[in-house]
Amino acid sequence: MEGIFYKKKILIIGGTGTIGQSLLRHILMQSPTVVRVFSRDEHKQFELQQEMREYRNIRYLIGDVRDYDRVQRAMQDIDYVFHVAAMKHVPACEYNPFEAVQTNIIGTQNVIQASLECGVQKTIFTSTDKAIAPSNTYGASKLMAERLILAGQYQAGTSNTIFAAVRFGNVMGSRGSVIPLFRQQIAERSGITLTRRDMTRFMMTLQQATELTVHAMTVAQGGEVFVLKMPVIRLQDLAECIIEEECKHNGLPIESIRIEEIGLRPGEKMYEELMTEEESGHAFEMEKMFVIPNSFLRQSTYKGAVPAKTHSYSSDQVECMTKEQVRNILIDNQLIKQKPSVRKGFAVK
Repeated sequence: MEGIFYKKKILIIGGTGTIGQSLLRHILMQSPTVVRVFSRDEHKQFELQQEMREYRNIRYLIGDVRDYDRVQRAMQDIDYVFHVAAMKHVPACEYNPFEAVQTNIIGTQNVIQASLECGVQKTIFTSTDKAIAPSNTYGASKLMAERLILAGQYQAGTSNTIFAAVRFGNVMGSRGSVIPLFRQQIAERSGITLTRRDMTRFMMTLQQATELTVHAMTVAQGGEVFVLKMPVIRLQDLAECIIEEECKHNGLPIESIRIEEIGLRPGEKMYEELMTEEESGHAFEMEKMFVIPNSFLRQSTYKGAVPAKTHSYSSDQVECMTKEQVRNILIDNQLIKQKPSVRKGFAVK
């Protein structure tokens, strides 16, 4: 299968994470010359190497995004860079704020500088909805990193490197997602903890996150932020679906699983925002995403894009998915186990 990555050299920074591994599998379908997986987690690299041992065009590089020299060496002769490394757990960033600064801000500047130095064609950075009106260290550090990426475009001088960012909601089933946490709590303690039942979040599947990032790499012209249109899920609906399906699978009575509301954690918000009203004023709308161009650069044009309506894209202003829609998306993406159906004595798998 030919595509943008056919016979190209790609670097995935943070390549052993959930998004990184999904990008790796997607890119390998296009027969790249090499994909370098860069991360500091040697155990995850070993596990990935064992799983992907049939591929001869993957290189596994141990290193930290905080180390500029190591990042630059990893980027030699690379065509495309995906920067998906980050400290992303909100409580950990709150308790260790300068660690978040070093990884999310200084690390991103290292990626920018190395991309310019090595003549990379395109570098895509993954941001988050928590970067909008941030109320915690994680969101503030990702906002600053996003600003650095966009500034890298108009400060590039004679370099032809293209920088862009994508904003994610919560990726369902990823490390740090509440879905595996809820399942673990049900298995270990017959109950789950919710911050607030009426909390809402933008949710996207791993496939959606991967496709958005690859599409951004394909169409980026320089200095944009790409925002996927994604559904909103109420936390109580998500919890109840997981409880109901886990109980069916394990033969447990639903009433035996309690829900404990524990309140917001430090820096946590009831709702998330993917695009501000000010940003929407000069954004473009496409079928599956919004594009926010860099206000310091010449306006670009995008196929099928129209000016976006001026509004705040917030999880409290978007209609939530129904409970059955939540259940279906969990089942379709194999994020919860189902008890096999039995018909006429035969198990239906």
